[in-house]
Amino acid sequence: MTYLTNVTNLSQSCLSLSMAKAQRKKASKKDLIVQKAASMFREKGFPATSMRDLAESVGIEAASLYNHIQSKSEILQQIIFRISDDCNKHLAELDNAGISSLEKIESIIRFHIQMMLHRFEDYHVMINEWIHLEAQPLADFISQRRFYVQKLESIIKEGIAAKKIKPILPYVAVLTILSAVRGLEFWHRSQKSYSPEELEENMVTYLISGLKSN
Repeated sequence: MTYLTNVTNLSQSCLSLSMAKAQRKKASKKDLIVQKAASMFREKGFPATSMRDLAESVGIEAASLYNHIQSKSEILQQIIFRISDDCNKHLAELDNAGISSLEKIESIIRFHIQMMLHRFEDYHVMINEWIHLEAQPLADFISQRRFYVQKLESIIKEGIAAKKIKPILPYVAVLTILSAVRGLEFWHRSQKSYSPEELEENMVTYLISGLKSN
């Protein structure tokens, strides 16, 4: 009985390991599909990217894509919301950071610069392809984005009230910051040899100096 029990346990263990390995392989393939999709959505746009194009870029048959994902729309949703969720998570962390409004704004600027520099394709898809989300995810994203902008405006207002930030329209400040960060797309396309670190420090200095009250 002991022998049979050991054999059974060993078989179950091997089966569990095999299943876990298969799950990891499937997850890895899905990650690759999402990564390739982000690149193609950025280059061609969501509407112009077909499932066949995506399958070819991954190196599998088009029909095999559906073993890993349900639809092209599902991929777009995943890309957009993982960036959006990270933005909101960072914002929530600042609430308990015990720092000034100006320091919060600097942290937000650095966060978005890092996103644009090191997660460019995902970030680009979020800010340019969100309009192609399906109805409910689209409504959710618009709601999240509205909340995010309002939260940034409230931080600017706090800084103005504390006389740490110039008395400017908070919406204009938020719009300027986010637009400036998006401008880093030109750096990705250019032949400029500035390092990511140089760009970050110069942009932070420029934007914060424009906000800081004298």
